[in-house]
Amino acid sequence: MTASYDKNTAVVVLPPAVGGRISDPSLRGWLAQADLVRNNERVELLASILRELDRPYPTSGLAALRMWGETGDRPTSWIAAADPVYLEPRLDNLCLHALRRGGVSPAELRPLIDHLQRALGGDSGFGFARLGSNGYLTSQQPIASASVPPYVIDQRVPSNFLPQGDDVASHRNLLSEIEMALHDHEINAERESAGKFPVNSLWIWGGGYAPEQQTEPHPPLFSDDALLTGYWQSMMGLAESWPGNIAACLDVAVAGFVATLPEFDDDDELLESCLRELRGALSSNRLSSLILLFRDDLRAEVRRSHSMRLWRRRNTLLEAPPEDSREQIRRE
Repeated sequence: MTASYDKNTAVVVLPPAVGGRISDPSLRGWLAQADLVRNNERVELLASILRELDRPYPTSGLAALRMWGETGDRPTSWIAAADPVYLEPRLDNLCLHALRRGGVSPAELRPLIDHLQRALGGDSGFGFARLGSNGYLTSQQPIASASVPPYVIDQRVPSNFLPQGDDVASHRNLLSEIEMALHDHEINAERESAGKFPVNSLWIWGGGYAPEQQTEPHPPLFSDDALLTGYWQSMMGLAESWPGNIAACLDVAVAGFVATLPEFDDDDELLESCLRELRGALSSNRLSSLILLFRDDLRAEVRRSHSMRLWRRRNTLLEAPPEDSREQIRRE
């Protein structure tokens, strides 16, 4: 039997908060009373949320779930995500850049994917497709793929995250062909001229088939993340777009909910506004607890009883750094 989650808890993914991003001292003091911890390892977002809900993480088919969330329809073929990356050669290894914050626009990705389809698709048994700024690989026969998306290993050595085992030859050979096909493509020349990283490879991950749809209790989801949306749809859960504020989530949800603010919206005013709304919902007994997952790997668990921790007034994680390092933190 699946364990039950706390139905009066809200799990909310928020912009970064470390290093003085929260200017309101009352909010910093409120969070200082909570249970705060900063994770050392980046974790894929769906995995983080399902862990908080005590739900099992899918063992395969993550790319198919993401496509499901983008299209609203359950894919029926084997699919892997094929996300654009830049592999930077260094002295003794490669460094992967995920290209998420800088972005690869649909207008840039389209000709790259079309070129790969002409060069490598068709009779090879592989197919390449694009939805927005996401790439996908279809295959007549399943191949090995990485288990995590590129943002989890951004600016790290990718070889440590490649698939292992006996069935990796197809993956390795396909990556070599992709990289040769992308070399010197005109889109990459244009990106480099504009001071951007070229797309010199694709990160193949999350391969598998979409699961059969099932009914499993989950709190309502408010998010524009396609993978989260696809997973919720596979569980017959309520999934709506992020409405722009916490109050709208509270209006729809009978009890707790899961919400994710847009990934690259680092608006400090929006962060503080959402925190005030969450603090109010907790103090008014609308929610029993909060799990706040900030995008700089900070986790806060907040309960009403924490307001009695009067001795906790500050937490160094939330305080502003020396003046000369503030700009560096904001750039990160």
